[in-house]
Amino acid sequence: MKQPMRTLMLSAILVIMLGLSSCSTSSNLYSWYNYEQVTYAYTQSQSPERLSDVVETYKKMIDRQVASRKTPPPGICAEYGYLLVKTGQKELGLQMLAKEVELYPESTVFINRIIEQLKNK
Repeated sequence: MKQPMRTLMLSAILVIMLGLSSCSTSSNLYSWYNYEQVTYAYTQSQSPERLSDVVETYKKMIDRQVASRKTPPPGICAEYGYLLVKTGQKELGLQMLAKEVELYPESTVFINRIIEQLKNK
């Protein structure tokens, strides 16, 4: 092979290898912990123990995000806030709903409707 052709081939292989290696370095945007299992178990049986598990999971997801975004997943503050209101912690619940709007402004219209309904109860 001539030198220019060999250089071109090596360059092409290098570009392909770099492209493939960048695909394999993806990371999670959010830390979900055991959210799916805990919330599913809670929907099956709303016992005090399972409620405690759900609350702890929400707290962990909100307070200890170690994934690349370092922020709670969309909807988690709203879910947690609604659960707090439902369990009698209205003020803290409303704060969490407001935090959802702060983190995800695109949810403003929807969450503000929920906040207004809860305030009027």
